[in-house]
Amino acid sequence: MTTNQKVAIIGLGNIGKVVAKNLVKGNQPMIIASRKLADAQALATELGSLATATDTAAAIQQADVIILSVWFSTIQEFFKTYATALQGKIIIDPSNPIAPDEKGGFKKIIDENQSAGQLNAAILPQGAKLAKAFGTLGAVSLEKASAQTPEKAVLFYATDDNTIDVTIEQLIAESGFDAVKVGGIDQSIRIEVFGDLHEFGAIGKVVTAAEAKAKL
Repeated sequence: MTTNQKVAIIGLGNIGKVVAKNLVKGNQPMIIASRKLADAQALATELGSLATATDTAAAIQQADVIILSVWFSTIQEFFKTYATALQGKIIIDPSNPIAPDEKGGFKKIIDENQSAGQLNAAILPQGAKLAKAFGTLGAVSLEKASAQTPEKAVLFYATDDNTIDVTIEQLIAESGFDAVKVGGIDQSIRIEVFGDLHEFGAIGKVVTAAEAKAKL
């Protein structure tokens, strides 16, 4: 069963594209937006009748739920630019506060004890609701582990607003995963890159619900 709320994904990097594909496979209609409208149109054409492409401003206006799949470093400006339009929206934030290092890997670009979730919550537009989700696996695993059998893989999420739990969990289910809440936004550091529940952290792999609960 799909959510009766309109869902948009803004940003079509590796994570954004996979999330959009997984949700459409789960029969969730999607509004797709990117800095380049042509990119959004190309992906919508690939995904078929459940996907429609538009520009960012229109996507925000039309959607109830916005999956903001953009670089962490751009979110502050995004919130500032669209502050009024984002009021009353549910914002799902998969971002990780990382950048390429000098060794071919990635490094954290904020303080070791800070999380993208808490920093983004502090600048959240008035009236918007925030959840951290869809960022706990790399793009390859996010695609390959969707709808795996016999036991589904887990996507963790965090939010301070219990009223949006059902929406977040429903979207995670539509994308082919089991949802496991780790707590409020103050726990989001655990599900970001290098955190103990992230694929590229201590947990080190895709996990099932039983394995996840053993780690909580």
